[in-house]
This record gives sequence, C-alpha cells and structure tokens, in this order.
Amino acid sequence: MQSVSREAELTLKFINQTNRSVFLTGKAGTGKTTLLREIVETTHKNTVVVAPTGIAALNAGGVTIHSLFQLPFATFIPSVEFVSVDYGLRIENQQTLLRHFKMHQQKKTLIKNIELLIIDEVSMLRADVLDAMNLMLQSVRRSDEIFGGIQVLFIGDLLQLPPVVKNDEWQILKNYYPGMYFFNAQCLQQNPPLYIELSKIYRQTDDVFITILNELRNNKLTEKSVEYLNQFVQKDFDNKKNPGYITLTTHNAKADQINHRALEYLNHQEYLFHPDIVGDFPEKLFPMDYELSLKVGAQIIFTKNDISFEKKFYNGKMGVISSLSAHEILVHFPEDNQTIEVEKYEWQNIKYTLNPQNKQIEEEVLGTFTHYPIKLAWAITVHKSQGLTFDRAVLDVSGVFVAGQAYVALSRLRSLNGLILLSELQLQHLSSDSDIIEYAKNKKEITVLADDFDKEFRYYLQNQLLQTFSWFPVLMQWINFSKSFETEAEKSKKKIYENWAGDQLKRLQAIYMHSENFCKQIRQIFQAREFDFKYLKERFEKAYQYFYPKVDQLAFETLFTLEKVKRTKKMKAFFEELSELEIVQIQMVLNLKKANKLLWAIEAGQPINKNTLEINSLSEYRINHLVTIQDIISRTSLQFEEEGEEDGYYETTKKKTDKKSTFEVTYELWLKKKTIDEIADFRKLTPQTIYNHMAKLIAEGKIKLTEIIPKNRIKDLEKAFTDSGDKTLTEIKAEVGDTISWEELRLYKATLNEK
Repeated sequence: MQSVSREAELTLKFINQTNRSVFLTGKAGTGKTTLLREIVETTHKNTVVVAPTGIAALNAGGVTIHSLFQLPFATFIPSVEFVSVDYGLRIENQQTLLRHFKMHQQKKTLIKNIELLIIDEVSMLRADVLDAMNLMLQSVRRSDEIFGGIQVLFIGDLLQLPPVVKNDEWQILKNYYPGMYFFNAQCLQQNPPLYIELSKIYRQTDDVFITILNELRNNKLTEKSVEYLNQFVQKDFDNKKNPGYITLTTHNAKADQINHRALEYLNHQEYLFHPDIVGDFPEKLFPMDYELSLKVGAQIIFTKNDISFEKKFYNGKMGVISSLSAHEILVHFPEDNQTIEVEKYEWQNIKYTLNPQNKQIEEEVLGTFTHYPIKLAWAITVHKSQGLTFDRAVLDVSGVFVAGQAYVALSRLRSLNGLILLSELQLQHLSSDSDIIEYAKNKKEITVLADDFDKEFRYYLQNQLLQTFSWFPVLMQWINFSKSFETEAEKSKKKIYENWAGDQLKRLQAIYMHSENFCKQIRQIFQAREFDFKYLKERFEKAYQYFYPKVDQLAFETLFTLEKVKRTKKMKAFFEELSELEIVQIQMVLNLKKANKLLWAIEAGQPINKNTLEINSLSEYRINHLVTIQDIISRTSLQFEEEGEEDGYYETTKKKTDKKSTFEVTYELWLKKKTIDEIADFRKLTPQTIYNHMAKLIAEGKIKLTEIIPKNRIKDLEKAFTDSGDKTLTEIKAEVGDTISWEELRLYKATLNEK
C-alpha cells in the first residue's frame, strides 16, 4: 500500500478500536479499494463484506446484500401500513418482511457473530434496502440497536453509480424518503455514520487536472475550466491511426460496436476463449463476458492486477495482442517494450461460515470462474471503467451524461496529456446531485476526527469489558435448560444429566453476582473525572485470575458432556440443546482471553489488530480441550453407543488462516503430498489451472520440476527447447506435436525463469 494518509490511518483505528459506523469515501484514485483490502486482512473483528450487486460483491471478495440477509427483490416500506398498487410492483412492509427471516440455526449463529459489516459500492445502495437490512439484523440478533449492534463500514464514492429506482417505485417511496441514497435511510437519521474522506490522490499528480476534477465533483466547474478542457477536442480523431487510446462512451451498444468493428478490421485469424467453471458459479455472477474474441493486433486492457511477485500489469493497463494460439496469449506493451504471456485469473463465489473452534467468520468457496483477465479495449462504457486507470482515453460525450458520469470518465485518466474529447463539453450537463453535495458537508476535519476517536475508543473499551462480564443472558439459558428436565420422563436418557445440569447452573450462579459487581466497578472507573487506565488494568487482572478458572471449568464440563452425548444413540434433540449452551460457554472464555490481550496491547502501545490480539491462536482453546477429553475417554475406557457422523457436532478442526494468494494455497496442499488432481478437486479448480500454479511455483524456486515430471520426460523437454531462442510456446508445440503436452511445456519453461 502507498504511504498511509492520516485519514486512512484514522479509519483503521476507528474500525479496530471503536464500534462507530463509518462512511469512507474519497475521490477517484485515493485508495479506497486498497484500504478495504487492508481492513479485511488485518482487523480482529468478525467481518463480512457485502455489495448491492453480484459483480460488485465478487470484486470486493464478498457476497450480495440480498443473499446474506435473505431479502426479497421488492420495494420496502419502512412502516407497518399496507400500500395497494394496481400494477405488478412487489411491496414489502415491516410486518411482511419478517416472514423472510426464518433461517436455519447455522445462519442465525453466523449473523449473531458478525462484528463488522462492510458495504462496498455504497453509492448503489438504496435507502429502503438499508432499512430492510437494519430490520433483519435487529430481528435475528434480538437487539433494538441500529443494525443489531453491528459496526458498519460504508465504502464508496457517491458521485459514481447512483441507486437504481424505477419511476413507479419512487411514486411510493417518495412518501417515506427525501431521496434514495443510502444516507436517506430512516435508520441513519438519528445514527449517522462518521464521514471520513480520503483526500490524498494517487492517480493524478497534475495540479490543474486535480483542480478541475474537484470543481466537477463539487458542482463548481467554472466556465474557465470548461474552456480549458475543450482545448482537447478533436472531432475527427481516428483510433485506428492512434493506437493506445481507449474510447469511453455512455452506452454498451456503442462500445460493443466500436470493439467489434475494430476487431473485424484486423486481417488475422480469430480465436475464441471460454472460462473454466467449477462448482457453483451462476451466470449472473460472471465477472466478464463468457466468450472472449481475440486476434493478433487487438488492443486490450487487463481487468485485474497481477497477483504474482512480478507485478507485470495492473487493472486498466493497455496492451496489444502480439501472438495467439488456442493455448497461449502474448501481450506486448509498446511503452515498456515488453511482452508477457497472459495467465488465467480465478474469481471465487463464496459464502460465509462460522469456525466452531474460534467463532471466527470464514469464507467457503462454492465455485470458481477462471478466465483470461483481459478484454477488448478500443472502447468501454463509463460504467465499466470504474476502478480502471488509463494513460490515454477518448471521451465520447455526445450522449447526455447523468450526474457523475463526466467525473468518473475524466478521473480515469492519469493526466490531461492523454485526453481527447470528440465533442465540446456542455456546462449544464456536468452537474452532480445537490443532495450528495449537501451530505458531503458532514465531512469532518482531521483534528475533529482525532478528538472523536479518543472519545469513541474509551466508549468501545468500556463496552467490550462490560460485554465480557455481562453473563445474564447465559444465566437465563442455563435456568431454562435446567427447567426443561422437569417435563422429562424418569427413564429418558436426557434425565440422566439432570443433576449435572443443576451443578453447572450452581457454578454459574456462584460467579454471576461477582461479575455484576465487577461491571459496576468498570462503570465507575470510566465515569471518573480522570480516566485511570493503570488502575483499570490492575482490577481486570485480578478479576481475570478469579473468573477465568471458573468459566474454563464450565466450558470444559459442557464440552465433555457434549462429547459423551454425541456418542449416544437417539439423543439428537438433547445434543442440539447442549450445542447451544456450548456456544455461549466457549464465547465467555474467548471474550475473557480477547479482553486480556486487548488491555495488554493498549498498555504496550501496540496497534489493535488481528496479529496483536492473536485471533488465530484462540481456536486452540477448544481444540486443546477436545484433545484432553478424547484422551480421558480413551484412558478410562468409557463406552458409548455410536450414533454416527450425522449426529456429530463440529467435526472439523481446521484453523482460520490469513488470506493467502492462490499460489500459496496450492503450494501448501502440495507440501501435504496432495496430487494435482486432488488439489484441483479440493479447490474447485481445473487441473490445468493447478498446472499453471505449479509453473509459477517452479519459477519462484519453491518446487523442483523433478517433483512433477519424470527425468526421462525432462530430457525430451530439454531437446524441445534446444535452440528455441525467441520462439513462443505455440511454435514449440507445433514442432513437438502430441509427444509433449502443453502442461509439460509450461512447467519446463518455468525452469528457464527460475529464481
């Protein structure tokens, strides 16, 4: 990441050290996406990423809002009244929407464990959808707090893609909302998020250009600036005579027409490429066109950053196809005088799951879409250019620009030196939505943000400690559980555990009043005129030494009983009751351990993140107890009737790991002696994709070619590459025919680049 700005630094602190919801915005090129990735990778909080559309969710590495929150595709009225309509418009109100929140226990547990919700591309989020999300979270989490007590990070540039609202929908919604942007949601009126704007621009360095973009963004574009921009008008500009320029237009049809004609103009063989789709990856989530048509000489752009060590290309980098075959694409970058082979990129369709060991939210890959991350680039729509960076672009502004389109189009450029306008800009077409300009007045200065952080951090610390020791909900669960034995028959298998349940309840009751008294102490410390952190930590350490052994015993006893019940036939219902108790008991322990690490990190002046709080190591707590329990059971020869795996609970013991690159994941599986086919099956990828990974790992010196290919085959490959010079793999393959596979050629070629 570039040198972190003060605003970015404060955003990280607000996310990790407060519970304050934040709206993170910034002009194009200020690093919002980069900061999003850093937050996801480093935060200690249970995090879920969502976006309004499938493609936006895919690009953000998350899921759609409607899928996570089980929201119907409908217009939502934030009231209990019914509205009748004469046409086929689907209307949901607060009462009818609740019907959609019936979900299985795993989904409920997942939602109850979310601590941070990140909403990307928030400019597209409708106010009524946000109110529906709020209702869902409050209902499932059984909390009247906004978003059920979850911290929300809204990310996006409101001057880019607006919410989509049909006219017939607006005729109803205008009775409840002044506008349809997310900040118009009723749930935010009394609880607005903190407004933080990233101001340091990394894409542009030209002061004149930055000034014009700022004017355009803030509805203050002067006639002088319009005149300055119109100096770049070239009405007869010909892309064919000026390679390296991409045309930005407002309509898909026009962009497709320009690309199609330019491709037809090339007098070379056309090749068609299709993606490898494995597992569950619905068409609506396809990140690019299913079919990619290319010819030698075609102008293309990359649609993703190079994730390898070499960083040979970036999202938006343009090049020209220099060589093509059905198995090889070479792209030449004229400005760098460099040619590279394009490798396929993997997009993942994921869902979120909860790790039973450490109660951390993790990603499960449902399916993959693997394709070459390039597209024809004689033209592209302004809509699809978001997130891209161009050195040279032609702006076709003959169509009417909606609010923000002119800003998005111009802000794609690094400088005005690469700008061509096909027609003059009209001042009246370049205004941004006045509601957005008004909302931007909520932005706070950096000094005010710093003061806000100090207050919010203390409030967050107090709440974390109070939640750690507030055990009334757990106590009520145990009371209700103990009462459930009263209705059991004397000879039922559950009745055997009645005395045990009573003993557990007594243990919890014995420490409950002490925990309530300690909560009073916490409040007194934070309400004192002078906050004394040293005294707080001393009191916490004594409380920790007293409470930890006791809650640890409660958790161990519950786990032990759960393991016994799991091995007993016809006790599935009782097993599920115990499972609910086990979740809260383990959470009591993990909260204590995490609060302890939090106070130590504060005292040491360390940043509060996943590493300093050792989130991954928390999973070892439950695993260690299970290992001890298994040992006790085996040593004491306890006998149980085996129920079978279908009645088992939390069979997996995998730990949550930091997100790794796709090559690293393949490498780790290879070290575990998995075959290429086994890795492909496990990762929901094709064997060809895994072979590409292996080639990359060979080039990096992590794997030897002899580990994959027998020595006699390597001799054949050595002969094939003798005197190959500047030949492409396609040319070498033509010489060797079917005697050597494409995969073998790629693997051997990687040894020539081995580090």
